[in-house]
Amino acid sequence: MPVIAVVNRKGGSGKSTLATHLAAHFANCGVPVMLGDVDRQQSTQSWLRSRSLRHLPRSAPIVGWAVDPKRVLRPPPGVRHVILDTPGGLRGFDLARVVAFADVILMPVCNSIFDRESAADCFNEMMALPRVASGRCKVAAIGMRLDARTRAAEVLETWARGLKLPFIGVLREAQAYVRCVEQGLTVFDLPDAQAQADTAQWKPIVAWLDPILRTVRRPVLRGNPSVERQEPVAGARAEPVAVVDDAAPIIASALPAVEAVAPVALPRPTIVEPMPRAAPVRLGLFGWLTAPRFLHR
Repeated sequence: MPVIAVVNRKGGSGKSTLATHLAAHFANCGVPVMLGDVDRQQSTQSWLRSRSLRHLPRSAPIVGWAVDPKRVLRPPPGVRHVILDTPGGLRGFDLARVVAFADVILMPVCNSIFDRESAADCFNEMMALPRVASGRCKVAAIGMRLDARTRAAEVLETWARGLKLPFIGVLREAQAYVRCVEQGLTVFDLPDAQAQADTAQWKPIVAWLDPILRTVRRPVLRGNPSVERQEPVAGARAEPVAVVDDAAPIIASALPAVEAVAPVALPRPTIVEPMPRAAPVRLGLFGWLTAPRFLHR
């Protein structure tokens, strides 16, 4: 399944806002999503708890995943996309681990010299990693909290062009984002008349993501190496798929109000002996986090 990581070293760049809105966009298109919170502040998990109290008939489930080494959970059957919200200051081994998991990395960037320099350093470090350098992990920037009355969007676009970094859209500074996130909502959950200006800004971002997500393939099912399925485009009619029962567990959040997706009623795949679990070794923020099988590349 496709994995989208939201990465920026600088705090306050809008990573959690971008991650929650991406998850809600796919969910409102009928695509079940897992929202992973790698940031120890657990901002997106608080948002999910608020969202679970809302009646949102148009939204598919958004399953939470928080960094918690004491609890594990297999990927819920039916989940199509994974969104990872990452902490600030990500570099070195921890940054390389996220890149190893991700198919797409989105960098939210505000228009200040500090934000641009921090994002440029992070992008240059990622470009030295094989998955990014080879194009297997796509990277793009998104302008965040931009004032339409200024030349901020033009400045950021010129900056990104100089780095040869795709600049795929801008999101304006609006109180709608603040009010929605406080209530466990997004601009995609508002009536069309109230959110038309904001949802229009998401169209080029989604248009850039769709062909990439379409080409990400599922892992081959054990016992039948010839089976390989493509991910559907967000909003497209999804066909039932078999779920790999022996998928490695992932670290998950205890959110009783967030419902997992109901399993698909299909014949079970061939049972195989599970691999022994390796003892965790602490190596920074991600050192103890065993890579789940559905994220292996």
